[in-house]
Amino acid sequence: MAKQERAARTRQSLIHAAAEVFAREGFAPASLATISRRAGVSNGALHFHFENKRALAQAVEDEAANVVRRLTEDVSARGGGSLRTLVDTTYALMARLADDVVLRAGFELGGDPARGEKPHLRGAWQRWVEDMLRRAQKEGALAEGVTPDGAAPAIVAATVGFQVLGSEDVEWLREERIGDFWGLMLPRLAHTVR
Repeated sequence: MAKQERAARTRQSLIHAAAEVFAREGFAPASLATISRRAGVSNGALHFHFENKRALAQAVEDEAANVVRRLTEDVSARGGGSLRTLVDTTYALMARLADDVVLRAGFELGGDPARGEKPHLRGAWQRWVEDMLRRAQKEGALAEGVTPDGAAPAIVAATVGFQVLGSEDVEWLREERIGDFWGLMLPRLAHTVR
């Protein structure tokens, strides 16, 4: 059992170190030697867990996707309607992006053209936003004339934009910035009782 625990810790250490290196350098310039040094393990240990840099990047993105999934589930469990869940989740996601290098790197890797892969994390986020808006529409929470297909691109583009800008300047991820966005968006998006 101790061997399995040690292997799991080594794997997690490699994912975290890779996230730090990928977030700082990007996918193409990042080297496996730098990642293994950062994790405090040998190149052999790295290759025992990950076949190549692409597999390691995929593990980072998968771990980030798990963080997003848990975050959306946790906020959804609070209740309060789909539109409230969407708003609260964007606040939680941006706060987490400010502090979680694996999450930041997962989003950045998804948009890195050097990987040559579709950004599955951003795609998953988009699908979740669209689903919340469809639910909000069924709940009667969307303003007249607002459709999920019309609103989702603006919300996804803004939140991904905050993530991209926040990778360079954490001020973009501050609660006040997200509040300013929702302050502009919600009056147009939400149904109001007159």
